[in-house]
Amino acid sequence: MKTIIEPFRIKTVEPIKMTTVKERRRLIREAHYNLFSLESEDVIIDLLTDSGTGAMSTNQWSALMKGDESYAGSPSYYRFENAIRDLMPFKHVIPTHQGRAAEHILTFVVADGHGKGKIVPNNTHFDTTRANFEDAEIDARDLVISEGLDPSNEHPFKGNMDLEKLEELLASEADNIPMVEITITNNAIGGQPVSMANIRGTKAICDKYGKPLIIDSARFAENAYFIKLREPGYHDKAVKEIVREMFSHADGMTMSAKKDTFANMGGWLALNNDEWAEKARTRLIMTEGFPTYGGLSGRDMECIATGLEEIIHEDYLQYRIRSVQYINERLDAMGVPVMKPAGGHAIFVDAKRMLSHIEPLQYPAQALAVALYIHGGIRGVEIGSFMFGRQPDGSEKPAAMELVRLAMPRRVYTQAQADYIVEVFQELKNNTSKIPGLEVIWEPSSLRHFTARLRPLAKA
Repeated sequence: MKTIIEPFRIKTVEPIKMTTVKERRRLIREAHYNLFSLESEDVIIDLLTDSGTGAMSTNQWSALMKGDESYAGSPSYYRFENAIRDLMPFKHVIPTHQGRAAEHILTFVVADGHGKGKIVPNNTHFDTTRANFEDAEIDARDLVISEGLDPSNEHPFKGNMDLEKLEELLASEADNIPMVEITITNNAIGGQPVSMANIRGTKAICDKYGKPLIIDSARFAENAYFIKLREPGYHDKAVKEIVREMFSHADGMTMSAKKDTFANMGGWLALNNDEWAEKARTRLIMTEGFPTYGGLSGRDMECIATGLEEIIHEDYLQYRIRSVQYINERLDAMGVPVMKPAGGHAIFVDAKRMLSHIEPLQYPAQALAVALYIHGGIRGVEIGSFMFGRQPDGSEKPAAMELVRLAMPRRVYTQAQADYIVEVFQELKNNTSKIPGLEVIWEPSSLRHFTARLRPLAKA
């Protein structure tokens, strides 16, 4: 197999402050064992998220200088709109300041003043998507295939919607379901892709019951590249062609442009339904801005338009997917339990297996993430019972999986830094029995994992 190298040169660098284990013990204690509360300067390798943390290209920095900040009708908006429609042929393109704003506006339209009793099925809702629906009293229902809940299963499309369960739900609850959503790639299930056949099958069921299909699209290019690699009939198709086909099966999309457009900020909601689009634009004006900027500067829109051209370059996507696979394979070889096969944007470590001595409601994934920071200055994020355990009625139950996500920013870290991540795990693996569970000592009413405070159940 040929060596895959970074298809870019590094032109600007940012110094990293190196810290000691002793310093990091103090820093995480002062942050109440919540990695979101750390100052980024105190992190050596920051894998908290791939959202807005990528490196922009020279072409994007050049485009930034063309940003037109006119309140209405900016040419930057029309470049933004045309770049989107070149890949996603939706009738209405509504800019927002980031993806969760698009989710919030869509939720407002779908709830239509009374969300209670309504259901929105998805392969798997991620945190802010779920929170927006639940805030409107909508039941956010997850219908991923069973293989997606088994970290060791090698199914090539573990992010797929369970079509049988979707059909059963629509057959019994169609009057209460305003839309169906599918997330590509499926972030909460290890960044796993969704096949074209599954997208097509989901759309067929939606059409049967007269329901619109919306795609949560943050990592659409990675999903398209997985289809090219793994799905029969697509090996010889260009990624751009696959992207267009994916979205041809949808009635709308939400997008965080902080992921697969390399932008530091931005997003959009795109729809075909005229009535929904009118309601969305009215809400946009109230909460985000005028319909031709929607909370974005002209500079951001220019960067996004250029990023949409760059993200479908197959040399980049090959490097991106292979970089994640490389770390995943090395961890797996040393006995660290990881999600297999590797997803597109992150390495997912199975903390339930790695820290089997910690009960789910003592948050093993959060405990592992804390230990990873203390030991090596690496910041990841928990996707488990700390993130998803608190229920809308206030009760708590274990999540289906206890994962630590190590999200790789785009075009940021080098091969040596990837090897450092592996080395830290090698050393940590020999001391897992000493890692204590955690308890929550304060939490907000929603999305607790962002700001809650914890403490170890034993001395860290």
